[in-house]
This record gives sequence, C-alpha cells and structure tokens, in this order.
Amino acid sequence: MLLQERMSVYSLKSSKGPVFPLRSILVFFIALFGFYVCYFSFSQITFENEEKMTNEEEQIKIPCRRPAIPHEQIRHVHFPKPTTYDRAECACTPVRFFVIISMQRSGSGWFETLLNSHPNVSSNGEIFSVRERRENISSILRTLDRLYNMDWLTSAAKNECTAAFGLKWMLNQGLMEHHQDIVDYLNKRGATMIFLFRKNTLRRLVSVLANNYDRRTKQLNGIHKSHVHSKEEAEILARFKPKMDLSTLIPNIRSAEQSMRTCLSRFSSMRHMVLYYEDVIRDKNALSRVQEFLGVPGRKLSSQHVKIHARPLPDLVDNWDDMSDMLNGTAYARFLDDADYVR
Repeated sequence: MLLQERMSVYSLKSSKGPVFPLRSILVFFIALFGFYVCYFSFSQITFENEEKMTNEEEQIKIPCRRPAIPHEQIRHVHFPKPTTYDRAECACTPVRFFVIISMQRSGSGWFETLLNSHPNVSSNGEIFSVRERRENISSILRTLDRLYNMDWLTSAAKNECTAAFGLKWMLNQGLMEHHQDIVDYLNKRGATMIFLFRKNTLRRLVSVLANNYDRRTKQLNGIHKSHVHSKEEAEILARFKPKMDLSTLIPNIRSAEQSMRTCLSRFSSMRHMVLYYEDVIRDKNALSRVQEFLGVPGRKLSSQHVKIHARPLPDLVDNWDDMSDMLNGTAYARFLDDADYVR
C-alpha cells in the first residue's frame, strides 16, 4: 500500500515535468503562425503594389491610338513625353512639329501671333536668336531636341491640348550654314516647314532700315520696338523716312532674292508650304490653308500687331525720286508699284 502511494506521488511529479517544454512548443508555434501571417500579409501588399506599378507602366507603354490620318502623313504625327511636366489628358493628342522659315522684316512676327491665337498651336519664337544656341551644329540639335520633346515653356504654352508645336527660324541664325544636318534632323523628326517670305523686297529693305534706326534711337520713350500694338506707336515709328543708298540698293535686293531661292532649294526635300506676306494680307483663304497644312481645326485667327509702314512707298523713302529713277527700266521696277498691299 505504501509502495503504491509512493509510486502515485512519483507519477504525479513525473506528469508535471513536460509542462514547460509543452508551453515552449506552444509559444513557438504561435510565434511561427504570427510570423507566417505577417509574412503572407506583407507579401500580398507587395504583390499588389508591384502589380499596380506594372499596370501603370504598361499603361504608359501602351501607344496612343492614332486617329485616321493619310498614310503619307503618319510620320509627321507624334506623341511627345516631356520630362519637365506631364501632358496628362493631352498625352494621346497627336502633335505635328513645324518650323517657320523667314527673314527679318518679312511679317513673320505678325504671322506667328496669328498662329498663336489658335488654341491648339504653339509657336515659340526665334529661339536661335540667342547666339549660344546656334554656336555649332551640336548646340543647334541639342536645342531642337529640347524643343520637340516639348520641354520648352514660353508664353506660347496653351491651356488646351497642343496639336502643332514649333518655332520661327531666320535665315541668318545658323540655318543656312548647317542646312544639310538640319534637313536630316528635321526629316527624322517628321517636322514640316512653312516658308514665309516677302515678294516686295524693296518694302522689306525700307522696313529693315527703319527698324535699325529705331534700334539706335529708341523713339518710343527710350524703348526699341520691332512690333507695335497701337496706331499711335506705328505713326511715331513711321515718321522716319530712310534715305536709300543707291550704290548698294540693287545688290541688296538681288542678295535677298538669291537668299530666298537658295533656301527653298536646300530645304525642298522636306514637307513644306511657301507663303508670301502679301498673299496672307490679301487672300482670306491663306490662313485656312496653313491650318489645314498643320493638321489643326480651322479657326478665325487674330493678331494685335499694327502695321507700321502702311503708307505708299513714295511717302516712306526720303530720296524717292532718285530711287525710282534708278529702278525704272530694271527687273526691280515692279517693286515701285505696291498695289499688292491694298487689302
């Protein structure tokens, strides 16, 4: 009996022995389960985030559906992705790149303001008037890259989606010196050209001389203005009547015409249209053709520019009689009749 009691006591003590290992095992399994739950939840969140990022990347990589456009114009349609801002809802709006090619005092400033009055057109001015941007072909192409990536913010930026984007480029701003490299670049970019010249190069010469005079004298309250927005300012600038240098008159006219011919020849391989200042003034359909060429909806375009030299040529030149005597009987006598300026 005593032996049985001792054995029972011993059995009871022995049964209490495994309690601590069992608790440790239980705690271990609880911890393991908790770790598993946390790991699974973290993996699920990571997977969802990665899936979301992948979907967003795929959306970015998905090309925009191109609208119905003629096959020959497909290479002129672009979907730029600027690095300095997000085009957002405009990302799938096709953009056509263009260049306005012109000469000083040919109406290009007025023409550009007309284009910029269109809600879907942005022309960014004479960006190559800054010498550093045209130092060599590398700086020119680097500037064009930035422009056509639409990382170029100016007053021409629009609230609505831009569908035509470009610049104004003068013949004496590195264009002619590097013409072949520029043609190759612009053709690869699918850009188009609008040539804007002046038929009456004599009128252009008068405007050049008058503008140079104002650059020196600053007639409008000490400020030089190439373009004005009021009749009063235009009348002040028009008071100056340049005296033409007869010894260089014909060579200057001939040189301007040769520059236009050379330019048209060198850039003829590009998709382009040729405009003349006089035609834009008197042909009410000229601007409609420009908008069609740029692939933008037709709009009525407007400008705040006021023409400075609106009077007949005899009223604008100091030595008119001598000049007209020299030009009469030459191929340039036609410039003495400026009837093509009458609206």
